[in-house]
Amino acid sequence: MKLLEPFLNWQSEIQAIRRDIHAHPELSYEEHRTCEVVAAALEKWGITVHRGLGGTGVVGEIRGRAGASGVLGAGAIGMRADLDALPMQEINTFAHASQHPGKMHSCGHDGHTAMLLNAARYLAEHRNFDGTVYVIFQPAEEGGAGAQKMIDDGLFKKFPMQAVFGMHNWPGIPVGNFALTSGPMMASSNEFCITVRGKGAHGGMPHLGVDPIMTSVQIAQTLQTIVTRNRHPLEAAVLSITQIHGGSADNVIPTEVIMRGTVRTFTLETLDLIEQRMGEVIASSASAMGATADFSFVRSYPPTINHAKETAFCAAVMKGIVGAGHVDDHVQPSMGAEDFSYMLQEVPGCYVWIGNGQGDHRDAGHGLGPCMLHNGSYDFNDELLPLGATYWVKLAEEWFKQ
Repeated sequence: MKLLEPFLNWQSEIQAIRRDIHAHPELSYEEHRTCEVVAAALEKWGITVHRGLGGTGVVGEIRGRAGASGVLGAGAIGMRADLDALPMQEINTFAHASQHPGKMHSCGHDGHTAMLLNAARYLAEHRNFDGTVYVIFQPAEEGGAGAQKMIDDGLFKKFPMQAVFGMHNWPGIPVGNFALTSGPMMASSNEFCITVRGKGAHGGMPHLGVDPIMTSVQIAQTLQTIVTRNRHPLEAAVLSITQIHGGSADNVIPTEVIMRGTVRTFTLETLDLIEQRMGEVIASSASAMGATADFSFVRSYPPTINHAKETAFCAAVMKGIVGAGHVDDHVQPSMGAEDFSYMLQEVPGCYVWIGNGQGDHRDAGHGLGPCMLHNGSYDFNDELLPLGATYWVKLAEEWFKQ
């Protein structure tokens, strides 16, 4: 593993920043303190700071050296980290555990921010590249579509760039390893709500009513045939009903049942098919049972689709750092979702995973659960701080050599 030496010297300092952010988690669009921590660090290192995109977003502008002509290269790239925490309770009790009940950095955004800050410091001190690097610290990844908000606020118009890159820690992948793939890397995220309305009745006299519970059962079972019988077998898709609410007493057939859930796909064509067929199945199944149903479908994040050229470039950079045997460049995509997808719809780029290990790194006082994303026992692995920063620096330096 070829780590850049300054990162080893800065380890305790950048780890302190990471753990400070972890101890003070802030939810989507509330990342005011985190924003100040990031901006203050960038300004301390002589980096031009732009605030306010996406509300609490921060963009650092790092200009490289002038080329042989004495003119700075016109090229520019963006490297993105996310800032926000999740609305969940941390069960760890180590020293840097969350100080805010009901809020936790359980996805590693504190570590993503620290790795990119680490890289920004090095790039600003050495400027061993001919062009401009924009370090993008984005708010509201966890369901708030902060990437789209930054785009709407002019991210790519104010800071034109040829490519944009993102990175996420991934538990289960060993430390010292990377993973990526060309094409779909993560799925689209979509939510639906079905309200089934019948006619309430006594539980012992069901013939006098229209049972929305049995109607919901029929709908729930039939919806699964969309994935098994309408979708192309080689097109990945998930349709999960995650909530069913109805009834208040054992001897009462209720008037209404509400079902909610999620749909995940890697292509918009498959998503279009599923949404259309859901509407048809729900309406016809409810009608057949004598009930009515309302159906709403909300498209949240599109699929995260890596561009082929940029993916091949990132894989080459990784292999130069950790060796080809530690880079899985055809990793199986995840049905999780990521709003970096919005950026990849605007500008070519690549989103990669860096291994976070199995959880053995956690300090004494960690929770009894696994060190998995969105888990109350999770903690980012600080051993990644030099490795992730080295990747960012090498990516920038190698890009401008092309």
